Amino acid sequence: MRISPCLSLLLAAGAVHGADATIARGLQAAHLAVVINDAEPNSVEVGEYYRQAHAIPVANIVHVNIPNRPRKLSASQFAQLKEYIDGQLKPGIQAVLMVWSAPYAVECNSITSAYTLGYDAAQCAKTCGAGKASTYFNSDAGQPFTQLGMRLSMLLPIDFVEEAKAVVDRGTASGFSVPSATAYYLNTSDGARNSRAAFFPPAGVVRQRKLTIRNMKADVLEGAQDIMVYQTGMAKVDKLDTLRFLPGALADHLTSFGGDLQGTAQMSSQRWLEAGATASYGTVSEPCNYWQKFPNPTVLLRRYLSGMTALEAYWGSVSWPAQGLFIGDPLAAPYAPFRR
Repeated sequence: MRISPCLSLLLAAGAVHGADATIARGLQAAHLAVVINDAEPNSVEVGEYYRQAHAIPVANIVHVNIPNRPRKLSASQFAQLKEYIDGQLKPGIQAVLMVWSAPYAVECNSITSAYTLGYDAAQCAKTCGAGKASTYFNSDAGQPFTQLGMRLSMLLPIDFVEEAKAVVDRGTASGFSVPSATAYYLNTSDGARNSRAAFFPPAGVVRQRKLTIRNMKADVLEGAQDIMVYQTGMAKVDKLDTLRFLPGALADHLTSFGGDLQGTAQMSSQRWLEAGATASYGTVSEPCNYWQKFPNPTVLLRRYLSGMTALEAYWGSVSWPAQGLFIGDPLAAPYAPFRR
């Protein structure tokens, strides 16, 4: 489904002015499986911390063993891993959280997209080619596996235990109260990375959600202390240390290798989590700058404000997600009236 710039404005207007919009309940803890890598002590510790923080049923925990922290799995290695994970899942599981920093790619696919959609070999034959459309894009399916055959997935990096736990703490805190906040959209001087600027929601105030929307022509945001959403297009985003992200904040930058968490050529999307965001997104291989391969700002905002979780909002905002890695706390939901 392609969204034109005009339609994106209409959808955004609905988010801004739709006082009577129904608030989605969102994914529940009972629907989420947590996959722990027993070969990594950090994964074991953070996985248990996550389980307790979000009251995940013990029966939803899956243990795997992936030694040596490989960045990338082959298609055959991944197929074995997925078969094992799926074999441990009880009925009713709609989503999966992988608690590790690596592996995060399967050939040219992200591990989250390969898990949810299946490995896409055609995309790897031409990474700059068009991707396969996700049936979950802009979907309101409340049970993606039951309704669409897709178990949504996210990865929680655990390089540093305290930083990972801080992400979890922000995810749980996001369910208690909704502060006054701002969504920032930066139209930068980097033209190639501004392919989704036409989909930035119009400036305004969502009074029912206490959210201000700001559109800026700038390369950097500095000093903002009320961030709920920050989306931009740059290879590296500066001044992150001057910012304050609120619990549940979403942040991402359109660039080629944001999902290459251990790469150095461009800024890793993991830097957003380290700066205080609760969830983010980035591509693991060269996607070229199709807007469809990155979170659509209008769709993402509409979904999040409707009460969906970070997992549902992010996954539903990417039309062609094969190369995209979803990271953070999947259950963060600052605009949901009920969490469990």
